Amino acid sequence: MTNEIQLKDIEKYSKAFHSEEKNTIYQDTVIKNGIGKSSVNPEARNKLYNDSFSINLDAGRITDQQRSGRCWMFAATNVLRLEVMKNLNIDNMELSQAYLFFWDKLEKSNFFLENVLRTLEEPLGSRLLDFLLTDPLGDGGQWTMICNLISKYGVVPKTVYPETASSAMSMEMDRYLTLLLRSDACEIRNSAAKGTPVETLRGRKDKMLCDVYRILCFCLGEPPKTFDYEYVDKEKKYHCISGTTPQQFFKDCVKVNLDDYVSILNCPSPLRPLNTAITVDFLNNVEGGNPVVYLNLPMKRLKELVLKQLKDGQVVWFGSDVSQYLTRDEGIMAPEAFDVDKLLGVKFNLNKGERVDYGESLMTHAMVITGVNINEKTKKVERWKIENSWGDKFGFQGFGVASDKWFDEFVFQAVINKKYLTEEELALLESEPLHLNPWDPMGSLAL
Repeated sequence: MTNEIQLKDIEKYSKAFHSEEKNTIYQDTVIKNGIGKSSVNPEARNKLYNDSFSINLDAGRITDQQRSGRCWMFAATNVLRLEVMKNLNIDNMELSQAYLFFWDKLEKSNFFLENVLRTLEEPLGSRLLDFLLTDPLGDGGQWTMICNLISKYGVVPKTVYPETASSAMSMEMDRYLTLLLRSDACEIRNSAAKGTPVETLRGRKDKMLCDVYRILCFCLGEPPKTFDYEYVDKEKKYHCISGTTPQQFFKDCVKVNLDDYVSILNCPSPLRPLNTAITVDFLNNVEGGNPVVYLNLPMKRLKELVLKQLKDGQVVWFGSDVSQYLTRDEGIMAPEAFDVDKLLGVKFNLNKGERVDYGESLMTHAMVITGVNINEKTKKVERWKIENSWGDKFGFQGFGVASDKWFDEFVFQAVINKKYLTEEELALLESEPLHLNPWDPMGSLAL
């Protein structure tokens, strides 16, 4: 047998294809509809197409990240705004994602340039330098990264700092900021090669950040230092919070201690042992901010923690591989709702850890769990209610439904209050974490 595909091999493949009449029927169906729609299992899908849940927590009106990669910000602000609504006795409000977007871009720019200074000895073409240059200030992020921003800059209502063309569709702004930062990196490295001291280079970095700040002001508007917030409560009474700061607004109106929350991970793999604290090198947005640390636990334990938090009336920020087995219009996430293997006549044998290790799966999107349905007889979870940030055309007016099987296979992270953890789990969080390479899939950012 040769290494090359021979014409006789093509004839063999064609004969095998035509040996089963169903193949030509499947071919016609897939050509017209694509693999996903052709493989939907209506019975399994219909079982999940249900907006009734035994635990169903209130959430504000659905939000829309539009054409930007800010799901992690939207999911976080969707969680935190519920506290504002409760504390101010209002039906609905939205925190400004554009405000946090501004500071994230500025902080990521600084973090990138500091990493360039840290890696001056790396040769061009090294894997680490290539990694740093690939996406200097992309839209994506992580829970700890939003906490770093809020701890430093606070929050403002969306009415105070609304969306702009560049926050709603960020690709153009990102393109020119990325070009600027790569140019700055080249300048820093060329100057260092000529013997310029690091402290002198850091002084030049300050001018570079001034340029970034100016462009962000053009695109997003300069963030307010103080502002007034007017609102009407549920009793139709008008209120005005005057002359507050973003930091004070968070303290007075959100009233959440972000340090109480930790990221629980589930990624069973020899490279990422369970019951281990894990971090990823060079993963952050704020220089000097808290590092991103996960506690990698078995899925059974992650779900126990999620259920405890939901039963106590608090929604859950989580990260998943959202595009896997998703019917986007109906918002159903379930591998059992698709018969792809039967349609294509193949078997997909990778388990969750192997999918990560072999480049098939990673966390791509952050959303909020707002409910769950538990079977009264079996006491088992049947489906989860998911608040997305793709507007009200997704699923049930913006909410999706995930099967428990999908949850097992494609949910990687959930943010949980530390009060639900055992002493042993808390001790693991305090231990020295396992350091993963910067390009490890667990360093992926939710978009």
